[in-house]
Order: sequence, then structure tokens, then C-alpha cells
Amino acid sequence: MKHIPRKRFGQHFLADGSIIEAIVDAIAPKPGQAMVEIGPGLAALTQPLVERLGHLTVIELDRDLAARLRAHAQLSVIEADVLKVDFAELAHAQGATKLRVVGNLPYNISTPILFHLLGFVDVIEDQHFMLQKEVIDRMVARPATSDYGRLSVMLQWRYAMENVLFVPPGSFEPPPRVDSAVVRMVPRENAALVDEKLLSEIVQVAFSQRRKLMRHTLGKWLQEKGFAGEFDVQRRAEEVPVAEYLALAGQIQGGRQPASV
Repeated sequence: MKHIPRKRFGQHFLADGSIIEAIVDAIAPKPGQAMVEIGPGLAALTQPLVERLGHLTVIELDRDLAARLRAHAQLSVIEADVLKVDFAELAHAQGATKLRVVGNLPYNISTPILFHLLGFVDVIEDQHFMLQKEVIDRMVARPATSDYGRLSVMLQWRYAMENVLFVPPGSFEPPPRVDSAVVRMVPRENAALVDEKLLSEIVQVAFSQRRKLMRHTLGKWLQEKGFAGEFDVQRRAEEVPVAEYLALAGQIQGGRQPASV
């Protein structure tokens, strides 16, 4: 029975064989590695991955798709909302210190998934995700560009990232209305020791009015916090490198000065 894509799950199924092969080659799975696939769908990536790995854990919310996947002896199927999955527990259950995480993420909740995984970065070896291209452009953006924003800062703090593959709409059934791409995310070994919630608040305030100088936003916030250190607020938020946001967070929490990014 043919599965009909469900709009509420943002389902677009990968169907281009050459693109699938290119993605699997980019991931480069090795036998025995502990890997988790988010949103396996109709198993377009799942099948070639498990052939190389020998075993694969998949997280699928759609009960009909989860039922199909359970018929595969080499798959462990977790029928759940990925935003509620504890990846540290998942690593422990598999007897692994690190997990490799992959997936064609639902575009309607891709950013929440990325931030959820940020909380488990210590148990992740790397991540390869297919996402809306404009989201990846924001993830890897450099300062002083229009794509640079909160997502850029928060993810570049913890990951080295690169856009590894362009995926056109025609590669899917049904085709999405946007271009897609695959991003590689490798956790940084020397990430700055700053409080995630504090950094997130700083960046959110800074970019709340990105066209204005930060003295109107972050400057006022720093005054309210009684900040006595040095930080140039006569700039727009997009002009500030990741390392400076990290240094500011470090000063405010009174912790160790962050390493450069």
C-alpha cells in the first residue's frame, strides 16, 4: 500500500538514486558504528545506510511508517517525537560513547530539532542533515552578511559546519517548493565554556532589531544587568563575530574566558 505524505509531518520523500548515493558517500558509514537516523520515512537513506552499518536505530513519528520499518530485522525503531528523545540515554543503551546522527529533517521543525540536539552535543560524533538550503545558509553564515544571525552564532559555538551537497526539489516526492542541501556538523573539541541559556538570551536580544545599532537593544540589556566590562554596542548585531558573543557571555557569568572560534 502506497504511503501518502502527510503535510502535518512536513513529509517530502527522497527519491533520486544519485542524490541518495552522494549523501551516503558524504556520511561514509562504517560497519559497527552507532548511528541514529531521524525521520527515515520510506527508507530511501535507511536501506543503503544499514547495508554498510549492519544495524541502525531510527526515530519515526508516523505510526504507519514506523510499522513498516519494524519489519526490517536490522533496524531498531523508536516511534516518538524526536524533540522528546534523550540522545544521551540512547547512546548509553547502545553501549556507545558517541552517536552519529543523520536524517532528512522535517523542514517545519528543523530549527527546534537542531536546538534540541545542541543539548546532547557531548555524546555526538557528527551530524549529517538534509535541510532547507536557506536554513543551512544561515547556519554556516559569516559575520557582516544578511544570513548571519542567532542560528549562526548558537550552532557555530558548538560545531564546525559545512554545506556538502545541493539537493534540488525534483529529488523528492512530492517536490518541496524550496531548494535543499546537506550539512555536515562536527562538534568542536575546544568549544567555549559558556552557559547556553545566557548566550542564547544575549544573541536573541542583540538580533531582536538587527537593522539598528545594538545600543538600542543589547546595550540597554547590559545596563540592566549592571555589566561593567567592555563591549562595543555601536555596531549592528550581524557585525559581531561569534567569538565576541562568547567572550561577552564569559564575562557576564564570570567564568573562564572563551577560546577563539
